Amino acid sequence: MQVDEQSRLLRGTGTDEAVAVEEPLLLAELKPGRPHQFDWKSSCETWSVAFSPDGSWFAWSQGHCIVKLIPWPLEEQFIPKGFEAKSRSKNETKGRGSPKEKTLDCGQIVWGLAFSPWPSPPSRKLWARHHPQVPDVSCLVLATGLNDGQIKIWEVQTGLLLLNLSGHQDVVRDLSFTPSGSLILVSASRDKTLRIWDLNKHGKQIQVLSGHLQWVYCCSISPDCSMLCSAAGEKSVFLWSMRSYTLIRKLEGHQSSVVSCDFSPDSALLVTASYDTNVIMWDPYTGERLRSLHHTQVDPAMDDSDVHISSLRSVCFSPEGLYLATVADDRLLRIWALELKTPIAFAPMTNGLCCTFFPHGGVIATGTRDGHVQFWTAPRVLSSLKHLCRKALRSFLTTYQVLALPIPKKMKEFLTYRTF
Repeated sequence: MQVDEQSRLLRGTGTDEAVAVEEPLLLAELKPGRPHQFDWKSSCETWSVAFSPDGSWFAWSQGHCIVKLIPWPLEEQFIPKGFEAKSRSKNETKGRGSPKEKTLDCGQIVWGLAFSPWPSPPSRKLWARHHPQVPDVSCLVLATGLNDGQIKIWEVQTGLLLLNLSGHQDVVRDLSFTPSGSLILVSASRDKTLRIWDLNKHGKQIQVLSGHLQWVYCCSISPDCSMLCSAAGEKSVFLWSMRSYTLIRKLEGHQSSVVSCDFSPDSALLVTASYDTNVIMWDPYTGERLRSLHHTQVDPAMDDSDVHISSLRSVCFSPEGLYLATVADDRLLRIWALELKTPIAFAPMTNGLCCTFFPHGGVIATGTRDGHVQFWTAPRVLSSLKHLCRKALRSFLTTYQVLALPIPKKMKEFLTYRTF
């Protein structure tokens, strides 16, 4: 496979960001550890991968109803020399008593995974009151969405099953916790609905969101907890209010099913990925389409006339909000800079289904149809002061509030991501 060399010529263009863009390197690949007594090709896919918000755990749906909970960073035997993670020193880990890898047998095919954020102090007290058998310090939970419509909630530190949420009538395809630590969980299902659950109230279902006509593939909550985006097997995506649980607007622009969505870290941008081979970047406050990123064939051996070869599977923002990662059916992981319309880096991967960035940057995890998970190097960036100011302001100002500020037009365009 030949990789477009122009990606190496785009370093530093268009922004003040100090970054050296290199092709992603494969750091490690994990495979299911034990043979299965049934047909290994059936239900072996890794549909979902997730890091805990603090970066201390990694979860991987490795197929055959099993989820692996792995302490991060990975043990030394999985990581090449020179790429050791910096988040925990050896002495620190030994002194605390290192956490152990856990295997969660969910009893059904696992489609969706989501870690909770660390709950706020009031939420911890409520959790302890409702679950006195669970130590107050063990507050990180993992939600798993299953093939039979059930959602199982696991305590990460112990691997104990805490709750079983029932309500969906079909596969729970995706899950998302509110980043605020309130233990509100959103689930997306093939039954064409989204459901809102409150884990502080024994997992009570507090709302059902209806309106999609096809399976709901993906749900994403904005970091400021004001909006929810849902993507179904439709050409449009729905934006919902997380305060009133009502539909704000539909975003229309794709030519085929939308299968993945993600908000930027400051909530100012939304990206959606579709089988039409495009990622669209939106302003979620105005509904304006800001730009499109088209996935064209890189390998000349592939037939560009078959649109399905470049059908997208997953899109996600980097933690500093300057990059996107996408996985498509053309066997490539792509990394994009927001200001450019062509990828800045590629990596060959087979049968990719999902991707996510490590919360502190530097690593991308991808899952495959074979039940494997791969870890790749990602751009490490020193954000410019301009971007840091924009990110800080947009964390609490909507687009309309920015436009109402008594500041020059060019500054407004920069703050609303119309220019970079």
